[in-house]
Amino acid sequence: VDFFNQINMLFGTITEFCTETTCILMTAGPKYEYHWADGQTIKKPIKCSAPRYIDYLMSWVQDQLDDEIIFPSKIGVPFPKNFLSIAKTILKRLFRVYAHIYHQHFKEVVRLKEEAHLNTSFKHFVYFIQEFSLVEKKELAPLQELIDRLTTKDH
Repeated sequence: VDFFNQINMLFGTITEFCTETTCILMTAGPKYEYHWADGQTIKKPIKCSAPRYIDYLMSWVQDQLDDEIIFPSKIGVPFPKNFLSIAKTILKRLFRVYAHIYHQHFKEVVRLKEEAHLNTSFKHFVYFIQEFSLVEKKELAPLQELIDRLTTKDH
């Protein structure tokens, strides 16, 4: 929930730069393009602009967080058997927002003097997903160099 809120806030600061015309595809550099599918209303992955992809993503994550079956709020109510799988999907998709921000909008982040906040947020995210093996290494490829730099002992 905290990562979702942080990413939502960070992306909110750059929405004027991430538009249907500036980001016609959801990418993280030239090698990585993401297509949206939620498995329910959009079953076959579709190409869409970054702002639309991120809107779909954030709405989908919010729906997961609000679902009492997936994220029970009452004490004693168990999490579902497939909770880990759902959490991994949420975190894999949230990573894509960080990847898009770093690859496509870092200049704007620097201009807004937000890079320290972005880096700290991302570093916490990386340590969390690494500690619990929540996102496959291949998914992290768009930001692997940055991850290596942020997580080395002498950084």
